Amino acid sequence: MKFYDRKKELEILDSNLKQSKKSSCFTVMIGRRRVGKTSLLLESMKKEKYLYLFVSRKSESLLCAQFQKNASDALGMQIFGTISQFKDLFEQLLILATKEHYTLIVDEFQEFRNINPAIFSDIQNLWDEYKDKVKINFIVCGSIYSMMMKIFENKKEPLFGRLTSKIVLQPFPISIIKEILNDYNPQYTSEDLLCLYMLTGGVPKYITLLMEAGAITHNDMLNMATRLDSPFIGEGKDFLISEFGKEYGTYFSILQLIASGKTTQSEVDSIIGKNTGAYLVNLEKEYSLITKNKPMFSKPESRKARWSLSDNYLHFWFRFIYPNQSLIE
Repeated sequence: MKFYDRKKELEILDSNLKQSKKSSCFTVMIGRRRVGKTSLLLESMKKEKYLYLFVSRKSESLLCAQFQKNASDALGMQIFGTISQFKDLFEQLLILATKEHYTLIVDEFQEFRNINPAIFSDIQNLWDEYKDKVKINFIVCGSIYSMMMKIFENKKEPLFGRLTSKIVLQPFPISIIKEILNDYNPQYTSEDLLCLYMLTGGVPKYITLLMEAGAITHNDMLNMATRLDSPFIGEGKDFLISEFGKEYGTYFSILQLIASGKTTQSEVDSIIGKNTGAYLVNLEKEYSLITKNKPMFSKPESRKARWSLSDNYLHFWFRFIYPNQSLIE
């Protein structure tokens, strides 16, 4: 599928790129999985010199060996010997940036916490040492919202206050969804558009899966989404387990209840069998997965709030797929 929209984000990235040619620039991009962060960054770098590093879950030494090869291929940077710690590689990349300008992209940045949490302090120390000497466009992005917010916005974290720019990437608005559907199905109906929005919520990867599979009518979309081999079946669980960790069972139950229409805390508490206030606050504040809706003119302390899921795809998944997985499978 061709690249759509993201004009505002591309303008910000272009502005940061121009700034980085005069002084260092440190940008973070945060967005849910499948929202198109990597595609956007690579689109913005089409004519530029850049190094792209993807942080996968492996040992630090293996990761550095891969990064060393990536740096050699993309930048022609020759490092003699073997680097086993990211701080040493990062310093070499900053030294290179004292001589020439380029962009460094680190994808799934939050995964460093699982590999070696000290890497964040190492980056902070080296950035503070070199930032006034280098001309580098340093971009990090991550898909686990709670972890990324903690890394950059928690005052106790080493990288707090180091950013030049922050971009929170959202799914496509309805106007872009209409444009995409029209490109693939000029005779689309309102039901087709509604179904595409309901299933994907504007998440580019989900739209791409449907369009490229030829699922351009509402019946075809629903058939694909519920097919035995459909990537939509397990996507909700894959997306959230890494966010919630060992508490995912309780969080899943709460989200399923909200999606099914149990939207007040008292309703959720009575079914779960315990006070879920802290869980609801986490889902709203830390994970940005639910929204609190209060009656008009209600007092701030009013307990009449109702909760709703912020993500259309997850609303569909918890309402129809998660409780019926045995039937689908």
